[in-house]
Amino acid sequence: MPNPRVQYLYNSLNNWCNQYGMEPHIFEVNIKWTKERKGTLCSPDVTFGSQERGCFDVATPPQFPKGMQGIWSPEHLFTAAINSCLMTTFLAIAENFKLEFAGFDCTAKGTLEQVEGKYLMTEVLLEPEVTILREEDREKALKVLQKSEVACLISNSVKSKVSMNPVIRIVGSL
Repeated sequence: MPNPRVQYLYNSLNNWCNQYGMEPHIFEVNIKWTKERKGTLCSPDVTFGSQERGCFDVATPPQFPKGMQGIWSPEHLFTAAINSCLMTTFLAIAENFKLEFAGFDCTAKGTLEQVEGKYLMTEVLLEPEVTILREEDREKALKVLQKSEVACLISNSVKSKVSMNPVIRIVGSL
C-alpha cells in the first residue's frame, strides 16, 4: 500500500489537474548530429534571445570514450530536468501557500552507475536552499519543499531514487 501522505498529495494534484482541465501535452525536442560525439538539441517551443529556436550542443560526457568536456550531456540534462522541476513545483506551491521567500537555489547531483551490465542514472540528490524573510516561516518553507518533492512530475516519471537535503536560511543570517 502506498504511503498515505504520498497518496494524498498525488490525489490532490490529480484533482487540481482535473479541476483546471489539464489535458495531455506534447513537448517536442529535436536533435541533429553535427560531428564526432556531438549534436545540436532544439525545440520549436523555446527561444534564446534573438534566435529563432532554442538550440544548444549536447555530447557524450568526458567520462566515456571520445566524450567531450564542457558540453551538456544527456546525464546533465536528466539531472537538470529533475532539478528544474523541483524549482518550478516549489514556486507554484509556495505561491499557493503564500510563502514569502527571498531566494531559491538548488544543487542537484546525478549518479551514473553500472547495474547488471547497464548504465543507469541510479540517484539524484537535490540540495535546495530556500531563503525566507522571517523565522516563523521556517516550518512552512520545509512543508512547501516536501510537497514539491512529492509533486514533481519529472521525479515521479523516473525510476531513479530522488532524495532531498533541504536547507532553510533567514535573510541576513547567511
